[in-house]
Amino acid sequence: MVKLAFNSALGQKDVKKEKDEALIPQDVDVEDGLRVRQQSRAWCWCMCLGVALILSGVVVGGAYLYRYFFVEKIYFCGVNYREENYMMQDSHEESEMDLPSVLKRIEERVRVLEDDGVELINIPVPKFSDSDPADIVHDFNRRLTAYLDLRLNKCYVIPLNTSVVMPPKDFLELLVNIKAGTYLPQSYLVREKMIVTGKVEHVDQLGYFINGLCKGRDTYKLERRETVFGIQKREALNCLKIRHFENNFVTETLICEP
Repeated sequence: MVKLAFNSALGQKDVKKEKDEALIPQDVDVEDGLRVRQQSRAWCWCMCLGVALILSGVVVGGAYLYRYFFVEKIYFCGVNYREENYMMQDSHEESEMDLPSVLKRIEERVRVLEDDGVELINIPVPKFSDSDPADIVHDFNRRLTAYLDLRLNKCYVIPLNTSVVMPPKDFLELLVNIKAGTYLPQSYLVREKMIVTGKVEHVDQLGYFINGLCKGRDTYKLERRETVFGIQKREALNCLKIRHFENNFVTETLICEP
C-alpha cells in the first residue's frame, strides 16, 4: 500500500500569501499617499507658524500695554491758583486797588515720555474760566514747544522755555505727588505773551511728536513779548488764552495775531 502525504509547509505558505495579498489594497496609488503626507506636513508647519505669530503678538502687545499704562501713565490732575485782579479808579483816587484774590482751579491731562524727553498736555474745555482748550507738546530733545488751539484747529511753535517748563523727570515727580495727595499746591499765576511772526511750511522737520500734533494744520511761528503788569495800553490784537501748568505754578499763555 502506498501512503500519500502532503507538504504542510507548502500549504501554510500559500495561506500566508493569500492573507498578505488581502491586506494590500489593489487600487492604492503610491503618489497619492506621498501627496497626502506632504500636505499634512505643510498644514502642521502653517499651524506652528500661526501659533508663533499669535504668541509674538501677545508678547509685543503686552509690552506696549505695560509701557502705556504702567510706565507712561496718563495723569488727570488739577491745581488751585490765585489770580490778582485790578480795578481802574478815578484820578483823585488810587490808580490801582488790589481786590481779594480769587481762588481758581485748572485741570489737565498729562502724559510724560521720559525716555523720549517729551511732555504731552491736554487742556479740556475749562468749566469756570475764559481760557481756550488746547493740546501742548514740550519736546526737550528738539527744544521746541507746540500749541494746538482746539477751537480754531491751528498750531503754533516756539522755542522751549526751560525756565517755565519742568524737565520730564521733575515734572513726572510733581504729578505723582499731586496725584498721591502729598503735594497739593495753591499756586500763583504767571503770564506770558506771544506774537505770531510767520507761517511754518515744513512741519515734518520739527520732529515726530510736533509733526504728529500739527500735521495737516496751519502752523505758525511765535515770538515772546515781555509782559508789563499793571496799567498798560491795550493793543488791538486777536488773542487766544491758554491756562496750563507744567511747573508748580500756573501759566497763562496769550497767543496773539497782529
